[in-house]
This record gives sequence, structure tokens and C-alpha cells, in this order.
Amino acid sequence: MADLSVKIAGVSFNNPLIAASGTFGFGREYSEFYPLEKLGGISCKGITLKRRDGNPPPRVAETPSGILNAVGLQNPGVDVFINDDLPWLKKQNTVVIANIAGNTVEEYCQMAEKLSETDVDMIELNISCPNVKSGGVQFGTSCESVANITAEVRKHCKKPLIVKLSPNVTDIASIAASAEANGADAISMINTLTGMRIDINSRRPIIHNNTGGLSGAAVFPVAVRMVWQVSNAVKIPIIGMGGISTWEDAAEMMIAGASALQIGTAMFSDPYAPVKISEGLNKFLDDNGIKSVTELTKTVIPW
Repeated sequence: MADLSVKIAGVSFNNPLIAASGTFGFGREYSEFYPLEKLGGISCKGITLKRRDGNPPPRVAETPSGILNAVGLQNPGVDVFINDDLPWLKKQNTVVIANIAGNTVEEYCQMAEKLSETDVDMIELNISCPNVKSGGVQFGTSCESVANITAEVRKHCKKPLIVKLSPNVTDIASIAASAEANGADAISMINTLTGMRIDINSRRPIIHNNTGGLSGAAVFPVAVRMVWQVSNAVKIPIIGMGGISTWEDAAEMMIAGASALQIGTAMFSDPYAPVKISEGLNKFLDDNGIKSVTELTKTVIPW
């Protein structure tokens, strides 16, 4: 059998398939389907400094080949995660990634500091959040803001730091380079694309928040394009995500430049999706005489 193990920023994963943040909770429900050690890792539900109840419903809507969501980072807060969820997660024999979100740089730094003293393996910085001190503009939409928050969090973070990029930008390669230059150990991408649906009878937006994040198979070609662009702009590893539903998608994303992958929306229709993708990748590698999955990364042949 081919070697599916990968290493990201010094952290070893038994395979490149990671459950994406926001789609897997803290893993307890999915552990009823299969041992979580079948996954390379888990990027936990986004956590904030204090408990958040999220946005009012309706906050999820189906779209052609995808899902629109505006859940609003509902979570119990970082202290509850550390005390109640992390001890259980660390018994699951898989890499644990804490995804953090906040409305100020100070909130991110406080969480990074708290989590650095725990057993989490990595910290993923969700910079698709509104910066309340800058009029609600997302942290991840300019090179300057990405540089600032990455550099500040880096000062407080003792764990390998992943910066999760928003696709809702003009030049994602420059933004990725800014994160790398200011201390990111890895990039994860892409977060959701901003979308909207309207009920033609009531003429109201289907989601209470008016707009939401679009994920699922519909965004896959956008994600592949952006991973490819960023892979040519940075030297740090890329964790690719965005609409990966099959092992063929996984292979394509790695060929574009990803060293590991996050699987999200696909698990809503099939909880076993990452396990099936891992098995499919393994067979593909064996059938093609490829000894290690790492041999796929950034091997696209340009015209």
C-alpha cells in the first residue's frame, strides 16, 4: 500500500484528509460512525473567546451543488473547549487543530495564548471575521490587515500556525504571501464564497443574515484555481479545501499544490466521505505505482 502520511509544519498526519472546521463540530457525533483515527486530523468548530449563540434562524439553505450558511460561529467559548472537548479529542489518535475566530486582534491573541498552553497540535486562524475596530471589514481582505493580525498572533502562539484565507478578495496570492512573511507556518484555503438566495414568493432572503457562505461542489473549480495560484506564491504548505467530494477531487487539489486537504460539506450527505476519499486515493496511488501521496503535490503540468 502507498504511504498516505504527510507532514505539515512539523506535525505528522497519518493521511492528508482533515475534517473541515464548522462541519464536524468537535467530532463526538461522527465518532459514532467510525474511529476518528481514520482521519488525518480534525479542524474543530470555530471557537471564540466567549460563548456565542450564533445567528438567528433560518441560517442554512441548500443551493445547486452546495450549501449556503450563516451559522454565526455558534460555540461554547475557548475555556469550555479546553476543559470539556479537548481532553476527549486527544484520546482519538488524530491531529487536533483549534480554529479560532474573533472581532479584535486582542481576542485572537488571547485565544492563541490560552491554546498554546494546551495539547492542541496546531492553531488555525480564521481571518474571515469582521474587525469591529475597523468598521466591520474582514481581517483577511487586505495584505496589510493579514500582515498585522498574523504578526500579532504569532507573538502569542507557540503552536504551528495555519492562516485560513478568504476567497472574497482581489489577489489571494499576495495575501497568502503576506501571511507567510509575517509568521504563518501553513495556509488553509479556501473559506466560503459569499452568496445569497431569495424566496421569490415572500421576496425575503432565505437566510436571516441576508447573505451567507457558499460551500460544496459548486466552489471546487474556484478553490483549485486559488490553491494553484497560491502554491506559486508561497513556500509554506497549503491545506486545500472547497468542494472536495471524491478521491478524484482530492487528487486534483493536491496536484494543484495542496499538501493536505480539508473535507467539509460532503460529510453532510455522506459522513463517511473522508474515509472513502482516503481509500480511493490509496487505490489510485497503488494503481499508478506512486509510493507516497506527497508525490502528487504541485505536479500540475502547464500548457
